[in-house]
Order: sequence, then C-alpha cells, then structure tokens
Amino acid sequence: QVQLVESGGGLVQVGGSLRLSCAASGRMFSTYAMGWFRQAPGKEREFVAAISWSGGSTTYADSVKGRFTASRDNAKNTVYLQMNSLKPEDTAVYYCAAGRAYGRGPNEYKNWGQGTQVTVSS
Repeated sequence: QVQLVESGGGLVQVGGSLRLSCAASGRMFSTYAMGWFRQAPGKEREFVAAISWSGGSTTYADSVKGRFTASRDNAKNTVYLQMNSLKPEDTAVYYCAAGRAYGRGPNEYKNWGQGTQVTVSS
C-alpha cells in the first residue's frame, strides 16, 4: 500500500507553467508505475500522463503531449508533472495514482491522492 499527496497546484495565467508534485509514503514506491489524471467540473476523470517504475518510459494524452512532462525521483519517493504552455482547458483537479501496471486506464491504478486544483485563467 502507498499513500499519495499532491501539491503544487494553483492559479496561473494562460501560457504559464506549474510543476505538480506527488509525494508517496509506504514501501516499495520504486516498484509502482505512476499516473496523472485530471477531472474538470462536469466531466469524467481523464488520463494525462504515466511513467513507468524506473522512469524510463512515459506516455501522454494527445492533449498535453509536448507541453507536459512526467518524471520521478525514486530516492525521494516523488513523482512530478511539469506543465508548460498552460491553456484554460487544462483547468481541473489533478490526481496522481500508483499501480502495478503502466497504462492509461484509471482502473489500472489502485492508490490515489486527494487531488490538487489547477486553474488557468485567460
């Protein structure tokens, strides 16, 4: 079992940047694949990015590819989401999640953080 806490959200203007962090507690963080998801008001939770346990593989939703970068520091039990060139449509609550499989489906992740709000103003 791993517990996750996101931070780094906030209010940013269009074109700005934010870096989200997800700190994990519990054993064997380095064996988990990590995912980032987001949920906007009135919409379903959607995949944003995923990173393999080693950090050697990443995958992104088409909507964020080229603008967002996922990374991890297993020594610090932390995963990051660097978000650049932010758009109003990126406004959502962002969640990190841990799972044994490296994939895009929320059902592949068993442990979730509480979320952090990102608001992009135009």
